[in-house]
Amino acid sequence: MPENQVPDLVIILITGPENPKRLPSAFFLSATAAASEQNVVMYFTGPATELLGKGTAETIFPMAGGKSVADFMKLAEDNGVQFIGCLQSLELNGMTRDDLAKDIPLLNPSAALPTLGAAGRVLTW
Repeated sequence: MPENQVPDLVIILITGPENPKRLPSAFFLSATAAASEQNVVMYFTGPATELLGKGTAETIFPMAGGKSVADFMKLAEDNGVQFIGCLQSLELNGMTRDDLAKDIPLLNPSAALPTLGAAGRVLTW
């Protein structure tokens, strides 16, 4: 996130592959807010960090025959949502930076909290 830019909306995403039906809403909401010219950040932590792994989101389908979680993630990114991963959650999930599908910022909670907490709205998903 650009330095000194406070997000309008932060979604702290905790839900991961274990509950695929919950995921599309978080990405739709963030994409809609970003399309409305809001500065939106999604912070992936806990199980949600797994979604950032190479090929993982492409294999998760909230509805049989529907779009993958990767499609919903792309919609959010295409609308300007910034993804940030939790550095400590990578280790928790047995992952390293090399396992990520994209090069995104990785912050531990103490480094992320000042920016995330300064947002106009913070939602936990």
